[in-house]
Amino acid sequence: MARKATRRRVKFTQWDVVDHLKTEEDIALYLEAAMEEAGDDAAYIASVIGNIARARGIMQLAEDTGMTRAGLYRALAPGGNPSFATILKVTKALGLKLVPKTV
Repeated sequence: MARKATRRRVKFTQWDVVDHLKTEEDIALYLEAAMEEAGDDAAYIASVIGNIARARGIMQLAEDTGMTRAGLYRALAPGGNPSFATILKVTKALGLKLVPKTV
């Protein structure tokens, strides 16, 4: 007698890089890899910095930069177009330093 196959329900969750940015080393390696991969895609780098900001906490970042939470989300979202001044302000508040490197 043949057995009837039973279906198991599998629950999937959406993958989020923020869940994997736990240490300063994780963050530094992520940003370094993104900058190597990005080429001249400034929006991609802004999005990566946004991911780092979410990992660290947007509320604290808003306080440290003097920006609103909504303004940070908007500027650092995929497709956002933050000014270079905003990027500098955010990276400084995150304790990150953009270092020039010849290629």
